[in-house]
Amino acid sequence: MTGRAWQHFDFVLFGATVILIAFGVALIYSATLASAPSEQALWDTFLGRQIIYALVGIGLMLLVSFTDYSIFANVNHVIYVLTILSLILVYLVGKISFGAQRWIDLGIFPLQPSELAKVLLIIVLAKFLADGGEDLKRLPYFLLSMAYVGIPMAFIYLQPDLGTAIVLAVSWFVMVLMAGARLRHVALVGLVGFVASPIIWLSLHGYMRERIFVFFDPQRDPLGVGYNINQARIAVGSGGFLGQGFAQGTQSQLHFLRVRHTDYIFSVLGEELGFVGVVLLLLLFLVVIWRILRVAEMARDTFGQLIAYGIATVIAFQVIANVGMNVGLLPSSGVPLPFVSYGGSALIALLIGEGVVQNIIIRHKRLEFQ
Repeated sequence: MTGRAWQHFDFVLFGATVILIAFGVALIYSATLASAPSEQALWDTFLGRQIIYALVGIGLMLLVSFTDYSIFANVNHVIYVLTILSLILVYLVGKISFGAQRWIDLGIFPLQPSELAKVLLIIVLAKFLADGGEDLKRLPYFLLSMAYVGIPMAFIYLQPDLGTAIVLAVSWFVMVLMAGARLRHVALVGLVGFVASPIIWLSLHGYMRERIFVFFDPQRDPLGVGYNINQARIAVGSGGFLGQGFAQGTQSQLHFLRVRHTDYIFSVLGEELGFVGVVLLLLLFLVVIWRILRVAEMARDTFGQLIAYGIATVIAFQVIANVGMNVGLLPSSGVPLPFVSYGGSALIALLIGEGVVQNIIIRHKRLEFQ
């Protein structure tokens, strides 16, 4: 960890990320502790655990930042196999919560392999596409890249976790385009998906279809599936320009808004900090995405470039999906708000991904100035 390496560390990206995490910690406090009794020890609360997750994640990010990312290319097959095995392990020993089997209880930490898979599969897919080169313009190799991601996507979908499966699909789509895939091949996949849409619709779980119905008709089930959507819109709308004040939101503090520390934490922000808080948060996300895309442009190899594009896509899509869900512009999908929503696996995985991005820019600068 040389001083020269620190000179090329992207402190703007790091700083924006830390502020987003601080936003999340503050909002989790407001959503879970501000109006609750304080008998619990801090580390037994959502707030305390999120602080620990953040510190662990930042530590791992710094470690990965100064670890040559080419190491991941050398063990990409091992990473892929371990990712698949972790997803299979969920079905054997996974903990069921809210009707989904997505977590492995490690005692001190509930691991969600699908969240780690978002980052790990970006790394192995980037290596696969970079190695393919011009072969990606051929339909067989293009379809092979789709199968490469499709297998873990299927395991994740069956947990069931449609939101994460969609995130992976969007990441694959962007990465193959950036790698030089032919547009007609991408269009062909889209056409096949459209033709198969009735089968896809029938394969959805009942609650997934109901979420889509409620999206088009929020009053269809106002006390059931539509409850969170309606309460979230009320919370965001009541915030006005400056908000009702930190830890003063009626929807969140009176617990009308459920799962407010995870999927609907953006609604807590909108209600308590208003339009100003929302704009600040979105600007921070824009800074993070811009700096990662900048790394993609400056990367010295296709492998690093595609990793950066993939990480930027995951963050951007999750922001769009989560914010859209909170304001009623998109169906409820269970996609967390990056760096802000409560969740150890999601936060740590994204910070590790950002660490890889930091190493890409550090390695580029070293090459440039030597």
